[in-house]
This record gives sequence, structure tokens and C-alpha cells, in this order.
Amino acid sequence: MKEVIEFLSANPMGSLATMDGNKPRVRPWGFMLEKDGKFWFCTANNKDVFQQLKNNPAAAFCSTSKEMVTVRLNGEVTFSNDVTMKTTIIENNPLVKSIYQTPDNPLFEIFYLEHGQAIMSDFSGQPPKTFEF
Repeated sequence: MKEVIEFLSANPMGSLATMDGNKPRVRPWGFMLEKDGKFWFCTANNKDVFQQLKNNPAAAFCSTSKEMVTVRLNGEVTFSNDVTMKTTIIENNPLVKSIYQTPDNPLFEIFYLEHGQAIMSDFSGQPPKTFEF
């Protein structure tokens, strides 16, 4: 799993997939950090994606490096109000800080993926590496 965490830390931009009723929705997204086997992300509670995740917590995140190595995370979303984690996310991401300013911003929501799988693959012909989290 260390390999996946290092990859996502070096390649945090990717795509997040959710379900909007019976239709998939994919949008650009940023990975924030991993802590205690949880992969953390954030959003605003006035966005469609927030409601989609509330209605159906199944989600996937995918990131690809310039070397064409790909990591896909699939799991269940859990929202959190952990102020310490909100502070960590804001302080470690200038873009997020510029949007939300403080951890107590009423729009600022954080969530993590859990009960899932991380799959790391490339075009080497080797089978993908799969990790449970």
C-alpha cells in the first residue's frame, strides 16, 4: 500500500467518479492525503457531487502519471467533521485554502474512501497490483 500512497502523493490530480441516479458522472479531482488507511478528499456541500455522494456513497478515483502508471481507488465514501483533518487538508493544499480559507467554513466538507480496493497498473505486461483498504 505504501507504493499507492507515494504514487498518489506525487500524482494527486485525477478524476472522481460518482453515480447520479443511474448515470455515471466523472470530473477532475484532487487527492488530499492518506491517513490510517483512509484516502481523503474534499468538496463543497453546495455542489451536485456532494449530493450524489450522499445518495450513493460508492465512488472511484483514478490518477495517471506521465509514465502512464495508473492508480484506481474504489470504495465507499464517509463524510467527516474532524476539525483536525480539515485543518490539515487546508494547511497542506494552497488551492483548497484559497477556496475555503478556514476549516470552519460552512461549505467545506471532507470525506474519505474506505472498504475498498486500490489497483496499480501500467503497460509493462505485468498483472496489476491490488491492495485492499
